Amino acid sequence: MTHGIPPIAADDHVLGPSDAPVTLVEYGDYQCPYCGEAYPILKAVQQEMGSRLRFVFRNFPLVDMHVHARRAAQLAEAAADAGVFWPAHDMLFENQDALDDRSLAHYGDRLGLDRAALVSAFAGRYDDKIERDFIGGIRGGVNGTPSLFINGLRYEGPRDVESIVAALRDSAGRVAQPAL
Repeated sequence: MTHGIPPIAADDHVLGPSDAPVTLVEYGDYQCPYCGEAYPILKAVQQEMGSRLRFVFRNFPLVDMHVHARRAAQLAEAAADAGVFWPAHDMLFENQDALDDRSLAHYGDRLGLDRAALVSAFAGRYDDKIERDFIGGIRGGVNGTPSLFINGLRYEGPRDVESIVAALRDSAGRVAQPAL
């Protein structure tokens, strides 16, 4: 039984206005090839929806399958603390084939992260946040990545730009319609 995903919180990674008529939440893993395939699609969806969309990314590292997933999430959280989460998010997805520690340290340098901050992240400084994202996803029914939720409801449709935009517009339309 699922209980829905947690509401958007202050420590979520959010792009778009808080009063957007529709919110798309992705539970993702930086090393997951399916998330890598979804990355440019979701970028195009964000472009198409503009200010009518609030996009949220939550960590769901599948550490049993992806040996670099946790460290990539740790780097992203360190980047969030430095105010550069979204550049880190994009860099990780655009370099999925190189997520070993050496590559992550290089990305940290490119993002301007302090080495001590990265060492602290790799030592577990952000593991509570990552675990909270993961557990929230499990409770909401996430069983793989990427998992998408539109205004809190799981999206199970095709993963192409047109289908996702249509579902988002439909959901936004329902929000804008007064109840009968």
